[in-house]
Amino acid sequence: MPGPVPAHARAVIVGGGIVGCSVAYHLTKLGWRDVVLLERRELSCGTTWHAAGLVGQLRSSHNLTRLASYGAVLYERLEAETGQATGFRRSGSLSVARTAERLIELKRGASMARCFGVDVQVISPGEAGRRWPLMRADDLAGAVWIPGDGRTNPIDTTLALARGARNGGATIVENVTVTGIRCERGAATGVRTDHGDVTCEVVVNCAGMWGREVGRMAGVNVPLHAAEHFYIVTEPMAGVTRDLPVLRDTDGYIYVREEVGGLLMGGFEPAAKPWGMDGIPTDFKFSLLPEDWEHFRVLMEQACVRIPALETAPVRRHVNGPESFTPDNRYMLGEAPELRNFFVAVGFNSIGIASAAGAGRALAEWVVGGEPAMDLWDIDIRRFMPFQGNARYLRERTREVVGLLYAMHWPFRQPETARGVRRSVLHDRLAARGAAFGVVAGWERANWFATDGAEPRYAYTYERQNWFGTAAAEHRAVREAVGLFDQSSLAKLLLQGPDTTATLQRLCANDVDVPVGRIVYTQMLNRRGGIECDLTVTRLADDAYLVVTVAAAATHDADWIRRGIANTRVTLTDVTSASTVLGVMGPRSRDLLARLTGADLSNVAFPFGTVREIELGYATVRATRITYVGELGWELYVPTELAMGVYDDVVTAGEELGLRHAGYHAMDSLRLEKGYRSWGHDIGPEDTPLEAGLSFAVAFQKGGFTGREALLRQRDTPLARRLVMFALHDPEPLLLGDEPIWRDGALVGRITSGAYGHTLGRSVGMGYVAHPDGVDAPFVQAGRWELEIATERFPAAARLESLYDPTSARVRG
Repeated sequence: MPGPVPAHARAVIVGGGIVGCSVAYHLTKLGWRDVVLLERRELSCGTTWHAAGLVGQLRSSHNLTRLASYGAVLYERLEAETGQATGFRRSGSLSVARTAERLIELKRGASMARCFGVDVQVISPGEAGRRWPLMRADDLAGAVWIPGDGRTNPIDTTLALARGARNGGATIVENVTVTGIRCERGAATGVRTDHGDVTCEVVVNCAGMWGREVGRMAGVNVPLHAAEHFYIVTEPMAGVTRDLPVLRDTDGYIYVREEVGGLLMGGFEPAAKPWGMDGIPTDFKFSLLPEDWEHFRVLMEQACVRIPALETAPVRRHVNGPESFTPDNRYMLGEAPELRNFFVAVGFNSIGIASAAGAGRALAEWVVGGEPAMDLWDIDIRRFMPFQGNARYLRERTREVVGLLYAMHWPFRQPETARGVRRSVLHDRLAARGAAFGVVAGWERANWFATDGAEPRYAYTYERQNWFGTAAAEHRAVREAVGLFDQSSLAKLLLQGPDTTATLQRLCANDVDVPVGRIVYTQMLNRRGGIECDLTVTRLADDAYLVVTVAAAATHDADWIRRGIANTRVTLTDVTSASTVLGVMGPRSRDLLARLTGADLSNVAFPFGTVREIELGYATVRATRITYVGELGWELYVPTELAMGVYDDVVTAGEELGLRHAGYHAMDSLRLEKGYRSWGHDIGPEDTPLEAGLSFAVAFQKGGFTGREALLRQRDTPLARRLVMFALHDPEPLLLGDEPIWRDGALVGRITSGAYGHTLGRSVGMGYVAHPDGVDAPFVQAGRWELEIATERFPAAARLESLYDPTSARVRG
């Protein structure tokens, strides 16, 4: 029987798995005592209890690794703090590579790990075999050894977190089912349960597989889907010792660890089995699904290749337990954009045990502080679009994403399932031109254009991929003649109302109180001065502005602005679908457009940073003189129903001028040469405009705007961290991002984004460099710089200004 359910709490946590208990634990550590955790059955009974308990530190990105590495730190001390055993021990982990390409991937991860102090050692196949004697090693290309990785008992660790939470004042009530979310004035105010209502200030959805269902109770989109996950446990085997490291053979889709003298072996098969399409049984607790040896066959066969003794090992237990997965294999954290004070921590993609500590702490800090304490964009729930909660979409994508956990993490890899959801009206015309599409926020976007009859399909590698030469030609066309981009995926937000100017002046760091027909590049900042949004603001009328941001940040930026316009006379309307956007970019762009319009496109009549409505062909379009590629050009905002005609006219007019269709790979290399920043990569909530070299976009003189005081404090001291531009001396290696930066033999930062600069003939990138005495031009000029790629260092040139056209003469020409 459940204990008494309090009528009121400061925070109610829905779900008593390891993540919910971690959130409760960390809220109490931050001083919140009036915390209630409600569990529908018993603690850990959903997916936590049958997890393998692996605690790895290294993840696919900088911030995910920061979060994951905290898990081993917390779990190691939790037993001493609470008196509840956790079973945690640092056994270390071994990841092996069967191929040269996988070894490059592991080496790149080892290099990235240096940036945050995770000890990762690249070792030989022979050394790997000595550390794991039952493993066949003669077919390996190499391996990495992470001595600080560990393993823990999921149930015991959950109980330790629960005890710590109770010690801090939290109330945990089992056998209580949440049946609804109470809402008032756009905010969560409590929960309804089968044992009475609870009013509260904050609701936290930690419901695991039930997270989508709980989200729907509140009108919140929580895109996740359950899938069957398999492992076996053998009887004790000769040669298996308690201190055997965790083994990952990702080329064979498997992980292995010691379990009571035997082996626990599971994995992530290439084609998964989604589960729960018809709902999850109400009595589902400590439950498993039927065995499926035929589906498990691919994992068993690969395991026997790596560990021949498994062929004859008696199997004591076959486990098939469901776990929840998200469309991009990263979990969801944060306050929901649809409902204030409703937070989410779900969708852990089979790494919930390792991630629970960091996720719980990060979410607790967000709840208590009112904003994230670090950059959480990788896992922010606002990265998802509304359509991604669609059941069919989730089911189809889940078949693929489970296997992607252990598949090669190729640069530029595109998902293959649940595609074609959002398409520009120009999609079919671009496809006919050989477009190879990638997907961002559901948008099918042309990344490159195949030529000469080649198939527009990726051939992945860590070297130069099959589109390298084509993207180089597109890049050069934009630099030397004129290129055509379909930029329709840009998110377009219309702000209107009598308070719009004053509100935007408060939200934006730059001065947007400009004449009608001007466009302003600006950031929106948090209280710490960190960059929450990076966008343009166009003044359409005295009380109307168009805000344009990147597709990936559409939900995030709209949410940030909605928070900022609360209680004002301002409305926000998403008008993304109303316009197709054609980017006509390059030194001959003016000549091309002049063939289609009678408007004066000269520098005097149409200077950089201005917007005009002009007639183009049969249409009237909004032409914006701006660029993200560092050349003369215009973005043309065309009513969607007129877009195909305008596109055809532009293509025809450009034939004699060397017009070439260009994709987003070319755009990326062009913008990196010019030093244009990308939000979510080069700038984010932990980076200020001063550190990022964007002080030109800060209008201190206009008065109060969010983040101004923090910037004023920073302006008065030497900047201990700056964004620096880099170009390798060697023309062969490729920068992809997250490469360590070395100055005079000391590690000082990491690359935030990189690409091959086809104009400069070498890889270019940018990254933050830190030094306690300040980073300025003399510091940069005096250094001997190297960038580390897959554990090898390459000399590089460094400067604070852009590597191409630093005065922007071409842009303003």
